[in-house]
Parts: sequence; structure tokens; C-alpha cells
Amino acid sequence: MNVAAIREAARRVRDIVVTTPLKPAFDLSERLQAEVYLKLENTQDIGSFKIRGAANAILKARETEKFDHVVAASSGNHGRAVAYVAQKLGMHATICMTTLVPKDKIAAIERFGARTVIFGDDQNQAVEKALATASEQGAVYVPPFDHPDVIAGQGTIGLEMLEQQPELDTVIAPVSGGGLMSGVAIAVRELNANVEIIGVTSELDGAILESIEAGKVVMVQERPSIADALPGPIPLDNRYTFEICRDLVDKIIPIPETSVARAMRYVLDHEKMVLEGAGAASLAFVLDQGDELRGKKVGIVCSGNNISAERLRTVFQDFGI
Repeated sequence: MNVAAIREAARRVRDIVVTTPLKPAFDLSERLQAEVYLKLENTQDIGSFKIRGAANAILKARETEKFDHVVAASSGNHGRAVAYVAQKLGMHATICMTTLVPKDKIAAIERFGARTVIFGDDQNQAVEKALATASEQGAVYVPPFDHPDVIAGQGTIGLEMLEQQPELDTVIAPVSGGGLMSGVAIAVRELNANVEIIGVTSELDGAILESIEAGKVVMVQERPSIADALPGPIPLDNRYTFEICRDLVDKIIPIPETSVARAMRYVLDHEKMVLEGAGAASLAFVLDQGDELRGKKVGIVCSGNNISAERLRTVFQDFGI
């Protein structure tokens, strides 16, 4: 995969996906004595970057086959993206999720007319259920991350960031299954090989990080986290994202739950924005370890805002912030 596939994805999804702002973060820039920008994927119509990969995968598949039903497995945002794109295109959608997915994310998916199926307590079980459902019903399965068309769709973020600010020194993005990080890394590496690429994951069961450290894809648990989109396993037969992240990302940093909570509060107070835990993880790294970024031009992917006011309040109360 290369930047040409990402440029093709950008053309394909332009009627569904928003070109999001790369907003100067003035307070953070002053704190770090750096030039910091926030890539606001929370301003997508569904509140997260996942719409990019879902739209590209579905639209590309429709170029070669006819279908009216899509199925996905999701921890929340991918499911919402698939449901939204399906509704826009007049199709049916079924989304399979684990018991760990917050109720507000389930409700957000159902709001776009999708049928939801709750199955299992880790992402691999939800994937198995989704694959079986797609086979039984003659539907098209839309992978959450480990597919070239999904990766290319997410890579449009990296393409936009370097078009909006060509002189970035560092790009920071969250890592879960690695679709976002893989796409961004491919785009950034081809456009400017000198940019430092930093991934951020949860300290609880970050599959890509643990796999890179082990030298192969390994199984991890999936425990509850305020950054619920980040922890959990990736399939042992992973074909793309593990190798791309291993080869193209300079480092992946695990972030404590308390740091994520503080970042969620920081962005609310200083940027007047709501970010879910995974969406604030990159900011958490910068707030904790920003000294190494002094004097640099830094782009931070704020990946999503899908959290209810009640849950946000609970996070602040639980962590005393």
C-alpha cells in the first residue's frame, strides 16, 4: 500500500467524509514552547475518524459487487461509522459488539438504524459473530482495521495533516488495532520521511505494542478502560497493521488511565471540546511527556468524541479531577 491508494480513497469518500480542521492549540503550544496543532476528527459527522475507513471500504466494494447489507464488529466508533454510511447509501447494517461496549455507544449506533448484537467479552469474539452473521445473511463484512481499504481511508488523515501544515516535525495518533496508525504512517512516511511518528495506546492490554515487543502477534485480554476503544486483542492472523506499525512507527507509548482522564478534563477546560478517552490519549502523552517536543511543530490526532455527559462526569468523579 502507498500514498496513491490513500489519495484515491480521499477522492472516493469526499462526499461523505469531512476535511477536519488542524487547529492551533495555543495553551499547549505555550506550555511546551512548541507549535502544536490538533487534528479534530471529533468534528466528523459521526464524531470520529472511523467514518473514513468505513466509507472507503464500503464504497470500493460497491464498485465491483452489488449488496444491500453490511456487517461489522466494533467497540463503538467503527460500528457507528458503518451504520452511518449504510444509512446514507440506503443499506441495512448489523453491528456486533462485546459486553464491554458502553451503552451510550450502542445507542449511538442504533440511532442510525442499525441492528446491534451483543456477543462475548472480547473483540475477537465479536468479530467471529460478525463473520458468521455476514455468511448466514449474505452480507458484506466490513473489517474494523486490518484491511487495505480501511487503512487507506484512515490514511486520509495523514494526507490532510501534511497538506494543512507541511512543516510538521511530529505526528501523534492513538493505536488500537492499528488501522488509523497504519494509514497515517504510510501517508506521512511517503510525504515526508523525516517526520517522527508516535503512537499512543492504553497501558491496559495494548495489543499492537505488546505484539511489537514480543516480535509477533500475541493475545491480550480486554479489561474495562476509560479509553475503551484502545485495549483488547487483535486476531493472530493479522495481515497488515502489525507489520506496518512495527516498521513505520518510531515508538508506541502506553498511557495510564489517570493521564487519559486528566487529558479529557484539560481539553474540555482549555479547548472547550469533549473527547472520549481514546480521543484524548494522544493529548495525554503530550501533557505527560511534552518536554521532548520543545521547539517542534506537532500534529495531534484527536480521534473521537463519543462519550455521554453522564459518563464524562463519572470519569472526572472517579479520578478526582
